[in-house]
Amino acid sequence: MKKLYDVKHFITAGNKSKLLNEELETSTEFDLNVSGLKVTINPEKTFQVMDGFGAAMTESSAIVIANLEPSKRTEVMNQLFGPDGIGISFIRIAMGASDFSLNDFTYNDTLGNVTDLDLVNFTIERDETYLIPILKEALALNPDLLIMASPWSAPAWMKDNKNLNGGRLLSQYHEVYANYFVKFIDAYKAHGIDIYAVTPQNEPLHETNGYPSMYMPASQQIEFVYKLGQAFERESIDTLIFAYDHNWDRMDYPISVLNSKAAKYTAGAALHGYGGNVSETSRLERLFPDKGIWFTEISGGLWATSFPDNITWNMENIFMGMINRSAKGVLMWNIALDQDNGPKNGGCQNCRGVLTSNTETNTVTMNEEYYIIGHFSKFVERDALRIESISNNGNIIVSSFKNPDGSIAVIVHNKNTFNASIFLNIHESSQQYNIPAKGIASFILTEK
Repeated sequence: MKKLYDVKHFITAGNKSKLLNEELETSTEFDLNVSGLKVTINPEKTFQVMDGFGAAMTESSAIVIANLEPSKRTEVMNQLFGPDGIGISFIRIAMGASDFSLNDFTYNDTLGNVTDLDLVNFTIERDETYLIPILKEALALNPDLLIMASPWSAPAWMKDNKNLNGGRLLSQYHEVYANYFVKFIDAYKAHGIDIYAVTPQNEPLHETNGYPSMYMPASQQIEFVYKLGQAFERESIDTLIFAYDHNWDRMDYPISVLNSKAAKYTAGAALHGYGGNVSETSRLERLFPDKGIWFTEISGGLWATSFPDNITWNMENIFMGMINRSAKGVLMWNIALDQDNGPKNGGCQNCRGVLTSNTETNTVTMNEEYYIIGHFSKFVERDALRIESISNNGNIIVSSFKNPDGSIAVIVHNKNTFNASIFLNIHESSQQYNIPAKGIASFILTEK
């Protein structure tokens, strides 16, 4: 069926000459004889429902933003979450300390690691200083913002090493730790903040004595998620549970959880990109078509300083690479860090935030991660459907979506080191566009 569309489009060039720049509005025309590079959109073939795109609001990120001069803080929050900015729609927070907080803590620390089975010492007071006020500002700018949470460690008194760094959760505390999650969700709800999803453990196959962490093998995660799901059911909590929350290279872990008794309480799996290959995601997509996939952490850093190459790697592996393999959401690591890549609490010493706040020069720099996220978060609405999009050239990659308002968002990346002229085809109409070398183009199509 032939249709014509008005088209708005936004460009980021690999050489930074354009950074999410809005171009002149155009319209498609009926023309069936186009040749050359083509991207063809089929809105009738649909895939997963999208949750959103964003990054982690660690305690460090919240502190960096909170410490900005008031007018700059307002400006930055609007750039991140406002409709005139990139409208971040999905964020991750740590349940307690991570390697990007001021120091180590959980919500139920006790003097001398005294056992507290009734969690009488539970408090989120620490989060009320920086994190919760920033989350409230973000929600005021984008009320549809989804928030997921992951713990780096259980309270030390629940662990075999009685320490937040490394060690394992003792099985006798599965039920009380499940109640810890319930208390966390209830405490945030009392602040008007809903927790959309949790993972049982950040990077459960990694433990270190350098920062809060906890080893949780798949067999234990199965038992804990079963207890956690029962607790949520008992308390009428609709927060989702994502399994795993670790790298592509150990898909045996989420497969085990999703094939177990815990599957009834598990919405799907969360993945990180520090090990393995994005192609491994296809195993989950194939084996569990009724479960969701979310990408929940990757960081830029001083090891990767080429703006155009970082765009291509993230498009191929994290954004289009995951989205086109059924991911419902994509999250990067710290939203904001300072000029020293911190504040840090062990862990990564040279990670790059989505933005960098330089306290010495009183400037804020939006890094490539800001524009990469923005090409999706600004244009793809919550609950959009991914739709079929096909490129006839391997160096032109694409993801497309049908928004709830009926508009169609098409994101195209040109991997080439030279400009590419492509035809965007939909419903037997087309229009030609130029995409800069190593550039990204986001097209918004509205039916005439």
